Amino acid sequence: MQAIGTAGVRSDLRYESLNDLPPWRREIDWSKNFGEGLVEAINEVIEDAGQHSYYVTGKRLDTAAQRARNWFIGRYPLLGALAASFEIIEDPLLCQRMQISVAAVNVKMKEIYINPHAGLKDEELRFVMAHELLHVGLRHDVRCEGRDRYLWNVACDYVINSWLIEMGVGDMPKIGALYDPALKSESAEAIYDRIVTDLRLYRKLATMRGIGQSDILDESEWWKSQEGRDLDDFYRSCLAQGLTLHQDQNRGYLSAGLIEEIQALSQPPIPWDVRLAQWFDEHFPPLEKVRTYARLSRRQSSTPDIPRPLWVTPPDDDNRTFGVLLDTSGSMDRHLLAQALGAIASYSLAREVRQVRVVFCDAAIFDQGYMAPEAIAGSVNVRGRGGTVLQPGVDLLERAADFPREGPLLIITDGYCDRLRIKREHAFLIPQGNRLPFPPQGQVFRIV
Repeated sequence: MQAIGTAGVRSDLRYESLNDLPPWRREIDWSKNFGEGLVEAINEVIEDAGQHSYYVTGKRLDTAAQRARNWFIGRYPLLGALAASFEIIEDPLLCQRMQISVAAVNVKMKEIYINPHAGLKDEELRFVMAHELLHVGLRHDVRCEGRDRYLWNVACDYVINSWLIEMGVGDMPKIGALYDPALKSESAEAIYDRIVTDLRLYRKLATMRGIGQSDILDESEWWKSQEGRDLDDFYRSCLAQGLTLHQDQNRGYLSAGLIEEIQALSQPPIPWDVRLAQWFDEHFPPLEKVRTYARLSRRQSSTPDIPRPLWVTPPDDDNRTFGVLLDTSGSMDRHLLAQALGAIASYSLAREVRQVRVVFCDAAIFDQGYMAPEAIAGSVNVRGRGGTVLQPGVDLLERAADFPREGPLLIITDGYCDRLRIKREHAFLIPQGNRLPFPPQGQVFRIV
């Protein structure tokens, strides 16, 4: 028979050897810890008796985390506005319930959680708080865009910690943080692409929240609302204005990579429909009238002996067309289909594209042949609603004898497809927040 104790089939006692502990936990000065705890308890009692914090927040104002926050507000303009906007939560029970080993940030609620049991010093708290504030200001939660949240957090941690060490903001915590000098000049997107090639190693790394946990707590769908967009603009402006103030007052060295990223975030993103219009302009330049002497020339009465060229419209070009591969699987949103097809139809008419080759891709492909742009926006009967197979549609257009060899392809999908092999010019239309399961060679337009 198998004995079952209070911990099940496992031992209910946990034995830890000193050799198994990290260096910062092997040497513990119990007398120093007791003295610090005693001073902390006395300060709390004195503050409560003097009612210094009762009428403001009901919380202590002179903790190490609060001092670190006040340091940013008073002496570090780059992050001062962001630090003033966030509330510091130092509740060990809450951190235990939320599995926060060191720190985490809730971007929506404007709260930074600091675990007081982590034993961080003042300089280490400045490093940790700057780390979380840069997560917020650089909008790492919004820029995730369908990536794995934990691995994206790891990639961002490498970038942020490298900047903080270079700028000398606080000290890296003794309990450890993600830092690799070999990744110093890499962007978060490039580091993420390297991480996904070795998941066995990077799945074991710990963020500020812990192993396998993202220290950015947010709800991705909430940012699509008007309130979320307003808060997103507020965070971006705080960091941009903080950069300007920091440089004007010469308040310290800033990393060139950080300055470049802040300036890039300050620029409003180009809407997807404007970028799609630019794509059409590249492949279909406007048709302009040309002068020719091939036809009967016109003459003026004042100078009848001088022949003048005739302005004529260029003839129709059969190669002035493109292919549309439409993903009609069950995961596609009908609103997305209508929005994408409407934009394609309007831009095709504006650039005098007479015919468009349309292929519906489902569990099988359905070749609709050439269609007029106005027919696409009007009465398109979408067939199928099964799985997603796009490669046969690509092969069909690449091998079709009646399709131009240089004709570009426009692929509308939600990203839930296999790797595609495309040998000609192409672009993708996908929903905002989704990602393709492979590095795209063509442009990607994200529909909001």
